[in-house]
Amino acid sequence: MVILSYIYIDLKVDAQTIEDLEFSTIRHWLSEFCISETAKNRLLQLSPSANREFVLKDLNKLNELVQIRKEGETFPVIQFEELIEELKLLPIENSSIQLEGFMRIHTASILVNQLIYFFDKREKEYPLLSESISEVYYTKEIIDSIEKVFDNHGNIKDDASDKLLEIRLKIKSIKKQINRNFDKEVRKLLKDNILGDTKETFINERRVLTVLANHKRKIPGTIVGSSKTGNYTYIEPFINVSLNNEFELLMDDERKEIFRILQLLKIELQNQFGLIKSYQDILTEFDFINAKCRFSIELDCCLPSIQEDLEIELTAAYHPILLRNNKAQKKPTLPQRVDMDKFSRMLVISGPNAGGKSITLKSIGLLQLMIQSGILVPVHPNSKMCIFQKIFSDIGDNQSIENELSTYSYRLKRMNYFLEEANKKTLFLLDEFGTGSDPDLGGALAEVIFESLYNKKSYAVITTHYNNIKLKADQLKNAVNGCMLFDTETLAPKFEFSHGQPGSSFTFEVAKINGIPDELIELAKGRLSENKVKMDRLLNELQKEKSYLNKLNKEHIIAQDLAQEALINYTERKEYYDYKLKGIRENSEDNQHFINAGKKLLSYVSKYNLNTKKKVINNNLLEEIRKYLAVEKTKVTSVQEKGKLKKINNSKNSKQKTNSIKTNDSHGRDKIKLDSRVKLIATKQIGTVEEIKGENVVVSFGFARMKVKLNKLAFVS
Repeated sequence: MVILSYIYIDLKVDAQTIEDLEFSTIRHWLSEFCISETAKNRLLQLSPSANREFVLKDLNKLNELVQIRKEGETFPVIQFEELIEELKLLPIENSSIQLEGFMRIHTASILVNQLIYFFDKREKEYPLLSESISEVYYTKEIIDSIEKVFDNHGNIKDDASDKLLEIRLKIKSIKKQINRNFDKEVRKLLKDNILGDTKETFINERRVLTVLANHKRKIPGTIVGSSKTGNYTYIEPFINVSLNNEFELLMDDERKEIFRILQLLKIELQNQFGLIKSYQDILTEFDFINAKCRFSIELDCCLPSIQEDLEIELTAAYHPILLRNNKAQKKPTLPQRVDMDKFSRMLVISGPNAGGKSITLKSIGLLQLMIQSGILVPVHPNSKMCIFQKIFSDIGDNQSIENELSTYSYRLKRMNYFLEEANKKTLFLLDEFGTGSDPDLGGALAEVIFESLYNKKSYAVITTHYNNIKLKADQLKNAVNGCMLFDTETLAPKFEFSHGQPGSSFTFEVAKINGIPDELIELAKGRLSENKVKMDRLLNELQKEKSYLNKLNKEHIIAQDLAQEALINYTERKEYYDYKLKGIRENSEDNQHFINAGKKLLSYVSKYNLNTKKKVINNNLLEEIRKYLAVEKTKVTSVQEKGKLKKINNSKNSKQKTNSIKTNDSHGRDKIKLDSRVKLIATKQIGTVEEIKGENVVVSFGFARMKVKLNKLAFVS
């Protein structure tokens, strides 16, 4: 029914690698989010897999639940108790289940019904989670059967059976009579001052009088005990003896009737045994997934693209343990960007001590173990990862006291094991590669091992101080150098990884900031060969130049962004003012026409003769006015006809434009994705899309990168 996503059989990763990369810490944190012991144990034993189908299914199933949580849907609260004991007892004849067991089954049935209801009509939206409950069905039969017997507080109802109701009514009546009789005796004895300070107590669930010992013979009843000091005697009033006996018989009848009722209920539930067993499987599965979901949301993890080819492209990647610890201490954590593929499968990281080399290496390894264990990782969603068949590490000072091995001997044995296991689908994580022996001899051996792993087409992330390893990585076609950046002005590490060049160890610079006298540093430099000093100086200068170029590049990008923003702002304002100017010109032409017409009318007024009685005097003027009006009328009619024709043409053009927009989808923006070639509409510049976040797009125009709104771009190819 429920696929056990934790059964992995095909990835080769040893216990030392799990320990080196601190994957057990991740498992422990995940288990803390669990409700059930079953899910907790699964997470504590969680192992990575090389089975792509299993891994993708687990990741996508988890991602579905993360999306549900992030979108704020009213998903049922995963809160339940396991049914392990109940599932053992249900099939056994004459076995009895505790009251709490029936309530656990009741809670499980309600919760599974809620899950079924939630995923109803959501199968297409959340197919994998829906599949997890595909073999159970919505039913209230189990719930109704239990609710006929139990109330909301988990107590047996009075009307669970007619006989139980009759027994409880009698119990209630007798208990009332017992209390009435007892209270009457207490009131009577209080007048005689023969009761102790507490007046009464309970012994064997019977209400008895606390009587002063020297007055015990004055009270009719049964003595049931005395205080430790002997000062008080506990007496059951005679009037209640028979009633208490009857009360105990009724209580026994009640227990027998409850047992009978529960056995009948158990028989009913036996018919639903398969369904109840499914409840246990489903709820522990959801508990398992929900624990990973809560972990993912806490660290803002996501699902990167899982490539079929062996390729790692980590953007804004964090070491999860460092990130969580820093969050707890409200400290910032610097993300890293790392790229590896078949053309750069051997990554050599160099740089100063305490500069972040090991953290970068461990980040790559731990994120890889997590993703292959079906756990989302704290990286940018545009990141890419893959599935390796083998993952091995050699990190830290691992001595074998039991086998009397030194650090170097241990590492050599491990390297020999690595050479036997290495293939083109293996990832190695080697920290301080080749150290532990004579630098020259150890460096030479490390170089040979490096070449052997390279020739086996393995993938590896290696940290080293050896210059020969850095040079070898530069010479080999599918190997690449990288370094941890160092602030050459403050002589402090930046904890930032950079691809493409080896880094200086900054040995003497680090020594200087740690208080080593200058004369000793100069003396040490004199002990080195000239080539080594030149090499270190060259790497130092290269890093300075690269830092300077990076700074210039960032400043250029900022300036480019500002210039682009100014250009877009200018273009928009120009379009606005052109539109306003066009309107002013049109109004000016209309006004000039009215002015000319007004002047003409005034000239006619001045020519019109009001003082003559002869009509013929103004006939010529009136004829001139009629001709003028006829000409103007013709002009107006012509303009109106042109306006109608323009309106018809505009309507046609609008329809064509609408169809064009539908066809082109606003310059083909629906086709824009990562690596698309696009054109900036305002300036006609053509660039490549590097990142998309909603309506914001980061585009690379040659050496410049800028953030542009999607509606300012057109798709090219």
